[in-house]
Amino acid sequence: MELEVRHLRALLAIADAGSVRKAALQLGMTQPSLTTQLSRIEGAIGGLLFTRGQTGSRPTPLGHSVLSRARPIVAEMTALVTAAREAAVGSGGSRLRIGSIGSRAVTGWLGRVHARLPDTDTTIHIEVSADTLLQLLATNQLDVALVHEFDGFPLTVPPGVERRLLVAREPRFVALAAGHPAADRPVIRLPDLAGEPWIVDPTADDECAALRRAFTSAGFDPRLVHVRDSTTAAELVASGEAVRPCQPTADPAPGTVLRPLHGDPLAARLFLASRPCSMPPAELDALFGDLQDAYEQLIRANPAYRAWLNRHTSPLLRVPDRSDRVDRVDRVDRVDQSGRPAPSGRSGRSPRTEPPAA
Repeated sequence: MELEVRHLRALLAIADAGSVRKAALQLGMTQPSLTTQLSRIEGAIGGLLFTRGQTGSRPTPLGHSVLSRARPIVAEMTALVTAAREAAVGSGGSRLRIGSIGSRAVTGWLGRVHARLPDTDTTIHIEVSADTLLQLLATNQLDVALVHEFDGFPLTVPPGVERRLLVAREPRFVALAAGHPAADRPVIRLPDLAGEPWIVDPTADDECAALRRAFTSAGFDPRLVHVRDSTTAAELVASGEAVRPCQPTADPAPGTVLRPLHGDPLAARLFLASRPCSMPPAELDALFGDLQDAYEQLIRANPAYRAWLNRHTSPLLRVPDRSDRVDRVDRVDRVDQSGRPAPSGRSGRSPRTEPPAA
Protein backbone atom coordinates (compact mmCIF):
# COMPACT_ATOMS: atom_id res chain seq x y z
CA MET A 1 0.00 0.00 0.00
CA GLU A 2 1.36 3.42 -0.98
CA LEU A 3 0.50 6.31 1.31
CA GLU A 4 -1.42 9.18 -0.27
CA VAL A 5 -2.30 12.66 0.96
CA ARG A 6 -5.80 11.45 1.89
CA HIS A 7 -4.23 8.91 4.23
CA LEU A 8 -2.19 11.64 5.90
CA ARG A 9 -5.34 13.76 6.27
CA ALA A 10 -7.02 10.82 7.99
CA LEU A 11 -4.14 10.48 10.46
CA LEU A 12 -4.22 14.20 11.24
CA ALA A 13 -7.99 14.10 11.70
CA ILE A 14 -7.69 11.27 14.24
CA ALA A 15 -4.93 13.06 16.11
CA ASP A 16 -6.78 16.39 16.19
CA ALA A 17 -10.19 14.91 17.05
CA GLY A 18 -8.78 12.58 19.69
CA SER A 19 -10.87 9.62 18.53
CA VAL A 20 -11.57 7.60 15.41
CA ARG A 21 -15.32 8.18 15.79
CA LYS A 22 -15.06 11.98 15.82
CA ALA A 23 -12.53 11.95 13.00
CA ALA A 24 -14.83 9.80 10.89
CA LEU A 25 -17.64 12.33 11.33
CA GLN A 26 -15.37 15.17 10.25
CA LEU A 27 -14.18 13.24 7.21
CA GLY A 28 -17.67 12.13 6.19
CA MET A 29 -16.79 8.45 6.70
CA THR A 30 -18.16 5.65 8.82
CA GLN A 31 -16.16 4.66 11.87
CA PRO A 32 -15.53 1.09 10.61
CA SER A 33 -14.22 2.43 7.29
CA LEU A 34 -11.78 4.77 9.00
CA THR A 35 -10.69 2.04 11.41
CA THR A 36 -9.96 -0.26 8.46
CA GLN A 37 -8.06 2.50 6.68
CA LEU A 38 -5.99 3.19 9.80
CA SER A 39 -5.10 -0.50 10.11
CA ARG A 40 -3.90 -0.53 6.50
CA ILE A 41 -1.83 2.61 7.02
CA GLU A 42 -0.23 1.12 10.13
CA GLY A 43 0.45 -2.08 8.18
CA ALA A 44 2.16 -0.10 5.42
CA ILE A 45 4.28 1.86 7.91
CA GLY A 46 5.06 -1.17 10.04
CA GLY A 47 3.90 -0.12 13.49
CA LEU A 48 1.07 1.23 15.63
CA LEU A 49 0.43 4.95 15.22
CA PHE A 50 -2.26 5.30 17.90
CA THR A 51 -3.18 3.64 21.16
CA ARG A 52 -6.91 3.12 21.57
CA GLY A 53 -8.69 3.36 24.90
CA GLN A 54 -11.90 4.53 26.56
CA THR A 55 -10.61 8.10 26.54
CA GLY A 56 -9.93 8.07 22.79
CA SER A 57 -6.97 7.61 20.49
CA ARG A 58 -3.50 8.93 21.37
CA PRO A 59 -0.43 8.96 19.09
CA THR A 60 2.35 6.52 19.90
CA PRO A 61 5.97 7.73 19.65
CA LEU A 62 5.98 6.42 16.07
CA GLY A 63 2.68 8.21 15.51
CA HIS A 64 4.12 11.52 16.71
CA SER A 65 7.02 11.10 14.31
CA VAL A 66 4.74 10.40 11.35
CA LEU A 67 2.33 13.22 12.26
CA SER A 68 5.14 15.78 12.52
CA ARG A 69 6.09 15.02 8.93
CA ALA A 70 2.53 14.71 7.67
CA ARG A 71 1.35 18.17 8.78
CA PRO A 72 3.60 20.26 6.52
CA ILE A 73 2.87 17.95 3.57
CA VAL A 74 -0.90 18.29 4.00
CA ALA A 75 -0.64 22.03 4.61
CA GLU A 76 1.41 22.52 1.46
CA MET A 77 -0.99 20.42 -0.60
CA THR A 78 -3.96 22.38 0.76
CA ALA A 79 -2.27 25.65 -0.11
CA LEU A 80 -1.46 24.38 -3.60
CA VAL A 81 -5.05 23.33 -4.29
CA THR A 82 -6.42 26.58 -2.87
CA ALA A 83 -4.08 28.69 -5.00
CA ALA A 84 -4.98 26.69 -8.11
CA ARG A 85 -8.70 27.10 -7.48
CA GLU A 86 -8.35 30.82 -6.83
CA ALA A 87 -6.36 31.18 -10.06
CA ALA A 88 -9.10 29.33 -11.94
CA VAL A 89 -11.74 31.59 -10.45
CA GLY A 90 -9.69 34.64 -11.31
CA SER A 91 -9.70 33.66 -14.94
CA GLY A 92 -13.32 32.57 -15.11
CA GLY A 93 -15.35 34.71 -12.72
CA SER A 94 -16.08 35.11 -9.00
CA ARG A 95 -16.94 32.28 -6.64
CA LEU A 96 -18.93 31.97 -3.42
CA ARG A 97 -18.82 28.79 -1.30
CA ILE A 98 -21.70 28.55 1.16
CA GLY A 99 -22.05 25.93 3.87
CA SER A 100 -25.05 25.21 6.06
CA ILE A 101 -26.64 22.88 8.51
CA GLY A 102 -29.85 21.38 7.20
CA SER A 103 -32.43 24.18 7.14
CA ARG A 104 -35.41 25.15 5.00
CA ALA A 105 -33.94 28.66 4.93
CA VAL A 106 -31.19 27.47 2.57
CA THR A 107 -33.40 27.40 -0.53
CA GLY A 108 -34.62 30.96 -0.06
CA TRP A 109 -31.13 32.12 0.87
CA LEU A 110 -29.60 30.68 -2.29
CA GLY A 111 -32.38 32.12 -4.43
CA ARG A 112 -31.69 35.61 -3.10
CA VAL A 113 -27.93 35.22 -3.56
CA HIS A 114 -28.38 34.03 -7.17
CA ALA A 115 -30.69 36.96 -7.91
CA ARG A 116 -28.26 39.49 -6.43
CA LEU A 117 -25.08 37.89 -7.82
CA PRO A 118 -26.12 36.28 -11.11
CA ASP A 119 -22.55 36.07 -12.43
CA THR A 120 -21.10 34.44 -9.31
CA ASP A 121 -20.40 30.70 -9.21
CA THR A 122 -22.23 29.85 -5.97
CA THR A 123 -21.96 26.39 -4.39
CA ILE A 124 -23.67 24.90 -1.32
CA HIS A 125 -22.29 22.33 1.11
CA ILE A 126 -24.78 20.83 3.62
CA GLU A 127 -23.59 19.18 6.85
CA VAL A 128 -25.40 17.99 9.97
CA SER A 129 -22.31 18.92 11.99
CA ALA A 130 -21.73 22.59 12.77
CA ASP A 131 -18.22 21.70 14.00
CA THR A 132 -17.39 20.30 10.58
CA LEU A 133 -18.63 23.46 8.86
CA LEU A 134 -16.46 25.61 11.13
CA GLN A 135 -13.42 23.50 10.29
CA LEU A 136 -14.15 23.84 6.57
CA LEU A 137 -14.30 27.60 7.06
CA ALA A 138 -11.05 27.66 8.98
CA THR A 139 -9.26 25.70 6.25
CA ASN A 140 -10.56 27.99 3.48
CA GLN A 141 -12.87 25.38 1.98
CA LEU A 142 -15.94 27.57 2.61
CA ASP A 143 -16.52 31.32 2.62
CA VAL A 144 -19.58 31.52 4.91
CA ALA A 145 -21.71 28.99 6.77
CA LEU A 146 -25.00 28.88 8.65
CA VAL A 147 -24.37 27.01 11.92
CA HIS A 148 -26.27 26.32 15.13
CA GLU A 149 -25.20 25.96 18.75
CA PHE A 150 -27.35 24.04 21.24
CA ASP A 151 -28.02 25.68 24.59
CA GLY A 152 -25.41 24.50 27.07
CA PHE A 153 -23.11 23.05 24.42
CA PRO A 154 -20.92 25.87 23.04
CA LEU A 155 -19.15 25.34 19.75
CA THR A 156 -15.37 25.34 19.51
CA VAL A 157 -14.69 28.21 17.13
CA PRO A 158 -11.39 27.88 15.23
CA PRO A 159 -8.97 30.82 15.20
CA GLY A 160 -9.75 33.33 12.48
CA VAL A 161 -13.49 32.52 12.35
CA GLU A 162 -16.13 34.95 13.56
CA ARG A 163 -19.88 34.51 14.00
CA ARG A 164 -22.75 36.91 13.43
CA LEU A 165 -25.91 36.18 15.40
CA LEU A 166 -28.99 35.42 13.31
CA VAL A 167 -31.42 34.06 15.94
CA ALA A 168 -30.72 34.38 19.66
CA ARG A 169 -32.86 31.39 20.64
CA GLU A 170 -34.58 29.03 18.22
CA PRO A 171 -36.67 26.40 20.04
CA ARG A 172 -36.84 22.79 19.03
CA PHE A 173 -40.39 21.60 18.42
CA VAL A 174 -41.46 17.95 18.42
CA ALA A 175 -42.79 16.07 15.38
CA LEU A 176 -45.34 13.37 16.09
CA ALA A 177 -48.00 11.41 14.26
CA ALA A 178 -51.21 13.27 13.52
CA GLY A 179 -53.11 10.52 15.33
CA HIS A 180 -50.95 10.70 18.46
CA PRO A 181 -52.98 11.34 21.66
CA ALA A 182 -50.98 14.52 22.28
CA ALA A 183 -51.28 15.86 18.73
CA ASP A 184 -54.35 17.99 19.55
CA ARG A 185 -52.54 19.93 22.27
CA PRO A 186 -51.15 23.35 21.26
CA VAL A 187 -48.15 22.85 23.56
CA ILE A 188 -46.78 19.50 24.75
CA ARG A 189 -45.02 18.79 28.04
CA LEU A 190 -41.87 16.71 27.81
CA PRO A 191 -42.99 14.21 30.50
CA ASP A 192 -46.05 13.40 28.35
CA LEU A 193 -43.65 11.96 25.74
CA ALA A 194 -41.21 10.36 28.18
CA GLY A 195 -42.23 6.85 27.19
CA GLU A 196 -41.89 7.46 23.45
CA PRO A 197 -38.86 6.47 21.37
CA TRP A 198 -37.12 9.69 20.25
CA ILE A 199 -35.36 9.70 16.89
CA VAL A 200 -32.01 11.50 16.79
CA ASP A 201 -29.26 11.74 14.20
CA PRO A 202 -26.05 10.45 15.86
CA THR A 203 -23.90 12.63 13.59
CA ALA A 204 -25.62 15.89 14.64
CA ASP A 205 -23.47 17.84 17.09
CA ASP A 206 -24.74 17.56 20.68
CA GLU A 207 -28.36 16.74 19.70
CA CYS A 208 -28.31 13.49 21.69
CA ALA A 209 -26.59 15.16 24.65
CA ALA A 210 -29.04 18.08 24.65
CA LEU A 211 -32.03 15.73 24.57
CA ARG A 212 -30.59 13.58 27.34
CA ARG A 213 -29.99 16.64 29.49
CA ALA A 214 -33.55 17.88 28.94
CA PHE A 215 -35.00 14.52 29.98
CA THR A 216 -32.66 14.22 32.96
CA SER A 217 -33.79 17.65 34.16
CA ALA A 218 -37.40 16.42 33.88
CA GLY A 219 -36.55 13.26 35.82
CA PHE A 220 -36.74 10.77 32.95
CA ASP A 221 -34.39 8.59 30.94
CA PRO A 222 -35.04 9.04 27.19
CA ARG A 223 -35.41 6.16 24.76
CA LEU A 224 -33.24 7.24 21.83
CA VAL A 225 -33.35 5.71 18.35
CA HIS A 226 -30.44 6.58 16.06
CA VAL A 227 -31.61 7.24 12.50
CA ARG A 228 -29.52 9.18 9.97
CA ASP A 229 -31.90 9.00 7.01
CA SER A 230 -34.51 11.78 7.17
CA THR A 231 -37.01 9.93 4.97
CA THR A 232 -36.98 6.88 7.24
CA ALA A 233 -37.25 9.11 10.29
CA ALA A 234 -40.30 10.89 8.85
CA GLU A 235 -41.99 7.59 8.05
CA LEU A 236 -41.36 6.25 11.55
CA VAL A 237 -42.90 9.38 13.05
CA ALA A 238 -45.92 9.31 10.72
CA SER A 239 -46.56 5.65 11.59
CA GLY A 240 -46.59 6.45 15.31
CA GLU A 241 -43.46 4.40 16.02
CA ALA A 242 -41.50 7.36 17.39
CA VAL A 243 -41.29 11.13 17.80
CA ARG A 244 -38.41 13.42 16.94
CA PRO A 245 -37.14 16.93 17.75
CA CYS A 246 -37.25 19.31 14.81
CA GLN A 247 -36.61 22.91 13.84
CA PRO A 248 -39.67 25.17 14.23
CA THR A 249 -39.38 26.16 10.56
CA ALA A 250 -39.64 22.53 9.42
CA ASP A 251 -42.39 21.50 7.01
CA PRO A 252 -44.48 18.71 8.60
CA ALA A 253 -44.25 15.46 6.67
CA PRO A 254 -47.55 13.85 5.57
CA GLY A 255 -49.33 12.34 8.55
CA THR A 256 -47.38 14.35 11.13
CA VAL A 257 -47.78 17.55 13.12
CA LEU A 258 -45.27 19.87 14.81
CA ARG A 259 -45.85 21.16 18.32
CA PRO A 260 -43.78 23.33 20.69
CA LEU A 261 -42.55 21.85 23.96
CA HIS A 262 -43.62 23.46 27.22
CA GLY A 263 -40.80 25.54 28.68
CA ASP A 264 -38.66 25.08 25.56
CA PRO A 265 -36.24 22.55 27.07
CA LEU A 266 -34.41 22.25 23.72
CA ALA A 267 -33.13 25.31 21.88
CA ALA A 268 -30.23 26.55 19.77
CA ARG A 269 -28.72 29.78 18.54
CA LEU A 270 -28.18 30.37 14.83
CA PHE A 271 -25.12 32.13 13.44
CA LEU A 272 -23.62 33.10 10.13
CA ALA A 273 -19.96 32.13 10.45
CA SER A 274 -17.22 33.55 8.24
CA ARG A 275 -13.58 34.51 7.99
CA PRO A 276 -13.21 38.32 7.99
CA CYS A 277 -10.62 38.15 5.21
CA SER A 278 -12.78 36.04 2.89
CA MET A 279 -14.81 38.93 1.44
CA PRO A 280 -15.45 42.68 1.76
CA PRO A 281 -17.57 43.68 4.80
CA ALA A 282 -20.31 45.07 2.55
CA GLU A 283 -20.69 41.71 0.78
CA LEU A 284 -20.82 39.87 4.10
CA ASP A 285 -23.54 42.30 5.25
CA ALA A 286 -25.50 41.59 2.06
CA LEU A 287 -25.20 37.81 2.52
CA PHE A 288 -26.41 38.15 6.10
CA GLY A 289 -29.35 40.24 4.90
CA ASP A 290 -30.25 37.61 2.29
CA LEU A 291 -30.23 34.96 5.02
CA GLN A 292 -32.39 37.10 7.31
CA ASP A 293 -34.95 37.60 4.56
CA ALA A 294 -35.08 33.88 3.81
CA TYR A 295 -35.52 33.01 7.48
CA GLU A 296 -38.23 35.61 8.03
CA GLN A 297 -40.10 34.32 4.98
CA LEU A 298 -40.28 30.92 6.67
CA ILE A 299 -41.68 32.57 9.79
CA ARG A 300 -44.46 34.26 7.84
CA ALA A 301 -45.46 30.87 6.37
CA ASN A 302 -45.42 29.04 9.72
CA PRO A 303 -48.37 29.82 12.07
CA ALA A 304 -47.07 27.63 14.93
CA TYR A 305 -43.65 29.31 14.96
CA ARG A 306 -45.21 32.76 14.61
CA ALA A 307 -47.37 32.02 17.63
CA TRP A 308 -44.31 30.96 19.64
CA LEU A 309 -42.42 34.10 18.63
CA ASN A 310 -45.43 36.23 19.54
CA ARG A 311 -45.60 34.68 23.02
CA HIS A 312 -41.93 35.47 23.48
CA THR A 313 -42.21 39.00 22.04
CA SER A 314 -39.46 38.23 19.56
CA PRO A 315 -37.99 41.04 17.44
CA LEU A 316 -38.19 38.67 14.47
CA LEU A 317 -41.90 39.52 14.18
CA ARG A 318 -41.57 43.28 14.12
CA VAL A 319 -40.77 43.85 10.45
CA PRO A 320 -43.00 42.31 7.75
CA ASP A 321 -40.87 42.94 4.67
CA ARG A 322 -37.56 44.10 3.27
CA SER A 323 -38.40 47.80 3.22
CA ASP A 324 -37.02 48.43 6.71
CA ARG A 325 -33.68 46.75 6.11
CA VAL A 326 -31.41 49.02 8.17
CA ASP A 327 -33.53 49.06 11.33
CA ARG A 328 -34.36 45.36 11.07
CA VAL A 329 -30.73 44.23 10.90
CA ASP A 330 -30.07 46.04 14.17
CA ARG A 331 -33.12 44.55 15.89
CA VAL A 332 -32.58 40.97 14.78
CA ASP A 333 -28.90 40.41 15.31
CA ARG A 334 -27.86 42.96 17.91
CA VAL A 335 -28.70 40.93 21.01
CA ASP A 336 -26.85 40.18 24.18
CA GLN A 337 -25.88 36.71 25.37
CA SER A 338 -29.18 36.22 27.21
CA GLY A 339 -31.14 36.70 24.00
CA ARG A 340 -32.58 40.14 24.90
CA PRO A 341 -32.62 42.68 22.04
CA ALA A 342 -30.05 45.44 22.31
CA PRO A 343 -31.14 49.05 21.70
CA SER A 344 -32.09 49.79 18.10
CA GLY A 345 -30.45 52.37 15.92
CA ARG A 346 -27.59 51.51 13.63
CA SER A 347 -25.85 54.89 13.68
CA GLY A 348 -23.42 53.71 11.02
CA ARG A 349 -22.35 50.60 12.98
CA SER A 350 -22.03 47.11 11.54
CA PRO A 351 -24.21 44.25 12.77
CA ARG A 352 -22.83 42.61 15.92
CA THR A 353 -20.25 39.89 15.41
CA GLU A 354 -18.27 37.69 17.70
CA PRO A 355 -14.54 38.33 17.22
CA PRO A 356 -12.28 35.66 15.78
CA ALA A 357 -11.22 33.07 18.31
CA ALA A 358 -7.80 33.67 19.74
